[in-house]
Amino acid sequence: MTKTLSLTDIDNELSKRDIQLDPHGYFIIYLNREKGLICADHYTNAINDKGLAVDPDTGEVIACKGSKPRQATQTFTGRTAKEICVNLLEKTEPIPLSMFDHACYLGREFVRAEYALKTGEDYIQD
Repeated sequence: MTKTLSLTDIDNELSKRDIQLDPHGYFIIYLNREKGLICADHYTNAINDKGLAVDPDTGEVIACKGSKPRQATQTFTGRTAKEICVNLLEKTEPIPLSMFDHACYLGREFVRAEYALKTGEDYIQD
């Protein structure tokens, strides 16, 4: 008999897969509770021959933690997941992402951020 995986188990298994990094950059998502906003700072990057994100100016690998502070190219905001998605994907030219899976990931994160904003729970980007 096959064991049915819980939703958490499914997500945990899917998180183990290899992913391709978006050559158009990455986003750091956070909440501004005082203003009631979901915020997403966009940072540019390049992808080296090993598939790692590197600073486009220096070629240095961008570490997840402990790296030098970088300057965001743009900050996107919205009061809801839908509003920040529209601001990012429909009101920005050129769009600062190039991969469908990246867009889907951002949508999921924006929904999680909206939920945290509404409930007062902590939001930590996945």
